[in-house]
Amino acid sequence: MCRNIRTLHNFAPPATDEEVAAAALQYVRKVSGSTRPSQANQAVFDEAVREVTAATQRLLEGLTTTAPPKDREVEAAKARARAELRYAR
Repeated sequence: MCRNIRTLHNFAPPATDEEVAAAALQYVRKVSGSTRPSQANQAVFDEAVREVTAATQRLLEGLTTTAPPKDREVEAAKARARAELRYAR
């Protein structure tokens, strides 16, 4: 599950609200051990996702760097190349 969480800091354009929420959802799923909570746990699960999303937004807004922003397309191409090497047999 967690391998779906991607780095969100220092990209041009910056991470969208949807990307931050998706990462928060993946985190809560991993920590809870559940991809789909029961009805009894749905409210607390949803609240955890909201809280992690807010904390992640605050983190991203507070981080600073002197490195130039990374290009999403270039990083995606690098990831595809790594995957090809890893899975080519």
